[in-house]
Amino acid sequence: MFTCQAELDLLINILKNFHINTNFLTEGTELQAKADLGLRDFLGMKSDYENLFSLKNIESNTVYKITDTFYCCYIFIVLPDRPEKTALVIGPFTNLEITKQMLLQAAEEYDITPEIFSQIEKYYTNIPVLTNESTLFAILNAFGERIWGSLEDFRIKSAKQTASKAEIEKNFKRLNTQPSEDANLNIQMIEMRYAKENDLLDAVTKGMVNKAELMLSDTSRKRPEQRIADPVRSFKNYTIILNTLLRKAAEKGGVHPLHIDTLSSDFAKRIELINSLEAGAALQKEMARSYATLVRDHSVKQYTHPVKQIILNIEYDLTADLTLKKFARMLNLNPSYLSALFKKETGMTLTDFVTKKRIEHAADLLTSTGLQIQTVAQQCGILDVNYFTKAFKKIYKVTPSEYRKL
Repeated sequence: MFTCQAELDLLINILKNFHINTNFLTEGTELQAKADLGLRDFLGMKSDYENLFSLKNIESNTVYKITDTFYCCYIFIVLPDRPEKTALVIGPFTNLEITKQMLLQAAEEYDITPEIFSQIEKYYTNIPVLTNESTLFAILNAFGERIWGSLEDFRIKSAKQTASKAEIEKNFKRLNTQPSEDANLNIQMIEMRYAKENDLLDAVTKGMVNKAELMLSDTSRKRPEQRIADPVRSFKNYTIILNTLLRKAAEKGGVHPLHIDTLSSDFAKRIELINSLEAGAALQKEMARSYATLVRDHSVKQYTHPVKQIILNIEYDLTADLTLKKFARMLNLNPSYLSALFKKETGMTLTDFVTKKRIEHAADLLTSTGLQIQTVAQQCGILDVNYFTKAFKKIYKVTPSEYRKL
């Protein structure tokens, strides 16, 4: 067993959240297609696997960063305390934007057919873009320090691996005359994209705010496939689709459409205001966080029907009659039974639950509006301002006025 197995497992999990592929390479074995997600296999360059993914010249106590002919980067780390020489291989990822214009120029240079070009473009849309590698190498430094003892006990090396232009041209000529069913890179990329989308939607459905946000962070972002000439419009179109997927994930997570529709409509308007890819990426990150937060704060999936109905009525209108008597009559249930059921499922009495929701809404109004304290109380369904102040201080430990100043 590797001495720092827990740290290794943590590193792999972090990289997974960044959508960065990891594999293990043991001396005498081959990684083949899974190492570069099938690119060399697709191009007919299988011999290149042995050149790039080899432990022959890889030393211990060293973190290697290798950039290949296709601008893809890989990290090699030989793990200590293994019976056979074994390396963790991280990648591929790129440290520059592979734009459609760059790919079109390469297509013209190598006489690549539109069909093959389409599959290569899809490949790059699924490769993580790390234009700033500082976060990744900070993590790798911490890992290296843990497995080797200190920062002075290992080093980081960078290298470039290139294939000849003649070899690349030869392989593209072969591809251009090959039947399309033999070119299966597209299938692997589609499977990867759907798997990552499903991971994101699952995080939202479970209300995992940090994970959902991380999966659309700058560190793990990918360039969406550009299906029309205008890259910003293409990004908007993809973001519209993402808004729909996240909306359905929140609904699956037990959030009532009343809450989802408000958030979805707001994002639909903001999507059309996107004026750059950077602004679009920031909005996508906010969307993931907001929908996951919605599930975390408003899911009623775990409740029985009567309790669901009560909670939805409370959240719909905090100024309404929210008494036990009113809900018992509405649901045609015995008040004592309904009171016991509500406390069993929420851990709070109905009165305490309503007060908590009203005071939380008041806190939002205090920080987002200039309304007077008395008006805030009325907007939350509390007419007695003295009672409002007392209830607010019980939850937030300060008065409404003090909270607003803070």
